[in-house]
Amino acid sequence: MGVGTLVVGISLSAAVLAESYWAMLLFLVIVGAGYSTAQPGGSKSVAAWFDKSQRGFAMGIRQAGLPLGGALAAIILPTVAITWGWRASFLVGGLIAIFGALVFMLFYRAPGSVLPVARASEGGVKKVVLSRLAMIREPAMKQIMASGISLISVQYGILIFTVLYLHSRLQMEVLQAATLLFVAQGAGVAGRILLAAWSDRCRSRYFPVMVCMVAVIVGLLVLVWLPLHSTLMLGCLMAWLGFFGFGWYGPWVAYVAESAPADKTGFVLGLAMAINQLAIVSIPPLLGWLLDISGSFMLGWSLLIAMTLLGLLMTIQRQGENNESDRV
Repeated sequence: MGVGTLVVGISLSAAVLAESYWAMLLFLVIVGAGYSTAQPGGSKSVAAWFDKSQRGFAMGIRQAGLPLGGALAAIILPTVAITWGWRASFLVGGLIAIFGALVFMLFYRAPGSVLPVARASEGGVKKVVLSRLAMIREPAMKQIMASGISLISVQYGILIFTVLYLHSRLQMEVLQAATLLFVAQGAGVAGRILLAAWSDRCRSRYFPVMVCMVAVIVGLLVLVWLPLHSTLMLGCLMAWLGFFGFGWYGPWVAYVAESAPADKTGFVLGLAMAINQLAIVSIPPLLGWLLDISGSFMLGWSLLIAMTLLGLLMTIQRQGENNESDRV
């Protein structure tokens, strides 16, 4: 994780030297490669240090740092770019990443109870890779994928289209709509901590994730069908969608970490997050295309509702199968 963050920082700092689109693209690809270690690596570190009674809360605090960091970057980096130019904003971001990487590598120590993982021989590498990829067929992994894909799609749908929807459909000023999105993000920070802490107390770590799926379905239905013209009511609705539509990630990551075998935690986290990335890349252009061909947001919101409902039904079915197997 520390090395990956260091790669991010160095690449961002070096991007100030880019003189063409392709050079900048190359630097950003390297940034993405380094960043890919941060989520699974950080989550694995939290899972290693905290037992089940505290893991959700700790994971929630860590995950809350992501939107908080994004909010700070949204405030600081544009100001730096306006004042000193875009190269300066890349340099500031890179130096912050380098500082964070060095602090992590200097002070982080793995808990003594973690056993070293046996390395596979060269002849067994293919077998190990295939056995790990076969984990996709595990019941817990199917739950993880069903909920992760649907909820990450809702999250990015809210992030990208809420301001446009409120401005175009409800004739709200852009600044006011952006403020409501900020309310959703703030509620999401609280949700990531509180929902993850709740998962520590639940009989099932996955139950809060299911609650989030139900809650976002209800919230999106209200957003689409009820004539909300009160700013206060819209604010409450956006807080609801933010709390559950962004907050789901805390308990979800904790569930992923606990579902993985002890020697495969990092791989399972990386696999689950890679699958989520496919949704992150594909859903925004799909929603935009639906808006373009229909001239209405209804198709896009309906798609998100349908995806979440399908994921919820798959989860309920899987839970029922697990209960049946427990009784046999």
